[in-house]
Amino acid sequence: MDKVSGGEVIARMLKNEGVDTVFGIIDGSYLALNFALRRQGIRLITPRHEACAVHMAGAYARLTGRLGVCLASSGPGVANALPGVVVEQAEGNRVLLITSSRRVGVSNPDRGGTYQYFDQVGVIAPTAKWSGSVPAFGRIAEFMKRAFRHSFKGRPGVVHVDVPESIVNGKDAPPPLPRPDSYRLAQPIQPNTALVERAAELLVSAQAPLIHAGSGVIHAQAFDELRKVAELLHAPVSTSWGARAVLSEDSPSALPMPYVDLLDRARNDADVLLVLGSRLGETDWWGKAPNWAQAPKQTTIQVDNDEDILGLNKPVDVAILADAKAFLAALHDALVRRKDGIAAEGRIERLEGYAKQRSAQRAKLDNHLDDHAEPVNTAHVADLCGEAFGRDAICVLDGGNTTIWGQFFHHVKEPNTLLMTAKFGMLGAGVAQALGAAAAYPERQVYCIIGDGAMGFNIQELETAVRNGLRVVFLVCCDKQWGMVKMTQQFATHPWKTVLFKTLKPEETVNTGLGEIRFDRVAEAMGAYGARVQSPAALKEAIGKAIQSNTAAVIHIDVDPVKHLWAPNLMTFKKMHQEPAGR
Repeated sequence: MDKVSGGEVIARMLKNEGVDTVFGIIDGSYLALNFALRRQGIRLITPRHEACAVHMAGAYARLTGRLGVCLASSGPGVANALPGVVVEQAEGNRVLLITSSRRVGVSNPDRGGTYQYFDQVGVIAPTAKWSGSVPAFGRIAEFMKRAFRHSFKGRPGVVHVDVPESIVNGKDAPPPLPRPDSYRLAQPIQPNTALVERAAELLVSAQAPLIHAGSGVIHAQAFDELRKVAELLHAPVSTSWGARAVLSEDSPSALPMPYVDLLDRARNDADVLLVLGSRLGETDWWGKAPNWAQAPKQTTIQVDNDEDILGLNKPVDVAILADAKAFLAALHDALVRRKDGIAAEGRIERLEGYAKQRSAQRAKLDNHLDDHAEPVNTAHVADLCGEAFGRDAICVLDGGNTTIWGQFFHHVKEPNTLLMTAKFGMLGAGVAQALGAAAAYPERQVYCIIGDGAMGFNIQELETAVRNGLRVVFLVCCDKQWGMVKMTQQFATHPWKTVLFKTLKPEETVNTGLGEIRFDRVAEAMGAYGARVQSPAALKEAIGKAIQSNTAAVIHIDVDPVKHLWAPNLMTFKKMHQEPAGR
């Protein structure tokens, strides 16, 4: 039997798992893997920073429901990847990171003075779902199988396989290529039938049922199933920040994130709560009062594919271990058999009441759109993007106040069309997320609304977009300040003066100002389309030209720095990070 490289074994196993795209920077320490990916027909997209490779893989996985794969080379390459590992694990995205390390004999453990070496597994293990190092060529398949098993088990996250360069580039007899279902659960976890029936009974008999959807619905790609169940129950649907796009906000059931007061009302009205694939984390107020009703007023059903999540932050009455898509399909069938028992009239009336409150809150927010002064009121950015881009365009939000403005003026028209780092709030990740989205769906429009501070973290990836034909429009909101930090400093030092004058003098805050970067010119220098605007009318025209350019594009938007500071419901965001007063 002909011998093959360790890289060839890895590439064949990736191909066998349906992987068609890998993100990572090439390196001699895993040269055999780089060539093997090409032989297996797996596309390798090379960014200019390893952390961006991890973010690209995370976005790819989140949007497609598949495994996102990335590479990092020994020593500095792995060190560069660490921020991406931390963020994508926090976001719960299904990412497999394959790294090289120094050859067997000088590492594991270090002899002392080894070049470009640190304990990569030891560092990554506490921040990832699982991390392991391949000790010998004959165990490559074993460790890859273990990695795939962890990747598809429970809540998604980052799984890491470290392969010494002498193993990945060495050659030996290839192991048999196993079927995925021979080493991991290849089918979604099916729910217990009796528990599905119990959930259906509770939801049918409820006066005011509420569905709360988390990222588990996204990873299961259960968008249609969620819509059907919500429509059948005439139930409102709230979401975690990370799962905002599980349902079109054109749906009468949708309770979008920006309507904070409405969410509190609906979550307290609900007598039966169905939690799907959500931990009910900090930005969900931990499921506590006063933002949520409690037992015995509220009965809680929780569904998750990770047993450790069930009842974690809010006590539950019915705990169901299952894949969200499988559960919703079974629940729908159980509800159809009971549909005559659903009190539709009262529930529709409740939804109509929520719609009126939503419209009233929307009207107040839209007062910002009457402001056509220069520089731009940031509200116009997401609003004009909503007009210009198609219904299935993928929107990425990045930055502090920029993300809040984007959240309040973006409207989700189709499921699975919104990306951000909702759990970690990582500045600069959006640049790479947008490229990962364009790699996943090259036929769809992708745009990223990002602050000038955040864009400065990974601006080099504009060249990556141009080189790989990734058509992303970046809309950079430039206020030349660390806005969210500046606001925090202002209220901490001069609260009444801040309220009165809206902003303080530069010397009254500490290092919150930024110099100007002409992002449009940087874009042009890297081969992308660039434009600079200072008015809503000019912005609308520039978006149209950026779309028509059919390449990566950057629109430098001068936004009003004072208005930008006062993002909608900013205090609500601050309060989310305080422990609720209730249980």
